[in-house]
Amino acid sequence: MGHRGAGGRADRRGRPDGGLVRCAAALRQARLAQPALHRRGPGPPRVTLLLSDVGEAARLLREGALVAFATETVYGLGADARNARAVASIFEAKGRPHFNPLISHFASAEAAFAEVVADDRARALAERFWPGPLTMVLPRRPDSRIDLLAGAGLDTLAVRVPGHPQALDLLRQAGIPIAAPSANRSGEVSPTTAAHVLAGLGGRIAAVLEGGACAVGVESTVLDLSSPGGAVLLRPGGVTAAEIEALIGPVGRPIPAAAAAATQTLRSPGLMLSHYAPRLPVRLDATVVLAEEALLAFGPAPLRGAGALWNLSPSGDAAEAAARLFAGLRWLDAEGARLGLVGIAAMPIPAAGLGEAIQDRLARAAAPRG
Repeated sequence: MGHRGAGGRADRRGRPDGGLVRCAAALRQARLAQPALHRRGPGPPRVTLLLSDVGEAARLLREGALVAFATETVYGLGADARNARAVASIFEAKGRPHFNPLISHFASAEAAFAEVVADDRARALAERFWPGPLTMVLPRRPDSRIDLLAGAGLDTLAVRVPGHPQALDLLRQAGIPIAAPSANRSGEVSPTTAAHVLAGLGGRIAAVLEGGACAVGVESTVLDLSSPGGAVLLRPGGVTAAEIEALIGPVGRPIPAAAAAATQTLRSPGLMLSHYAPRLPVRLDATVVLAEEALLAFGPAPLRGAGALWNLSPSGDAAEAAARLFAGLRWLDAEGARLGLVGIAAMPIPAAGLGEAIQDRLARAAAPRG
């Protein structure tokens, strides 16, 4: 499948393509008037509020502030998806490349499909999996209100209706679409608790809405339906490929992560080659572990001899492992640094069910870092 509007390519005359030009123009326009709230600069960082009031979080979002909130997958860093300045602030707070698109979240399928062109496949998937951990990449409507920067200047948008009751309440009370990547610094381990968000973005954003621990624990599945003739699974996640194929038939796989990263051809978030990465290097498919390594274990027989241990699921349950993955990487990273360990060894995880999503996140965590 072709990739239109990729940020970073040029035509045969050496001119940047339309997607990159539109994205750069949107970024320049947004930077002309960055919101003062929680702007980084000289002096001590601003205080990030920890909220329990959904109404207060909704008010801040309507005013253009950045608010992190819980979804069933991970915590998202939310901004009004129509507000160019607010969307630009997401990229600033995260240190995120502007060619990496955001997912826009909606309170209903009807609201999401007002911004994109949805075919019968998209409507069937929405009926089955929304609210829930499925993001669809669809052609952008010409009259879409979503800021161009949120879509990285592409002719598509990534849209989702989250399955977390508090997130849906926030969307309804705010009355706006919310652009929200994971609420962490770009490339680092995604947050599954409010404490994780504060550790990474405290002082950079207005508030965190406390919503407890995330139940799924890995980001949403991303399915590209922008071409009438095919569907491509861009990122495995909380809805499995088998579940999707049972409804709409076979789905393809994307170009390799290394190729996408080299060309900056990113149709959705979560496709950077190095992503979800702790500070310690990660070694995959470990069958032995060294005393100077931390161990990310799976199943009833963890390897012996590690300097620190986190078992994703002693019973070998992939859903439990997914829910504990990012918390485990964070804990091993901190414990490893405290003990002077040199890396994290990850035991093999079967690909069945959510195992495919876990394998994807670990492969990106272990990838070379640029």
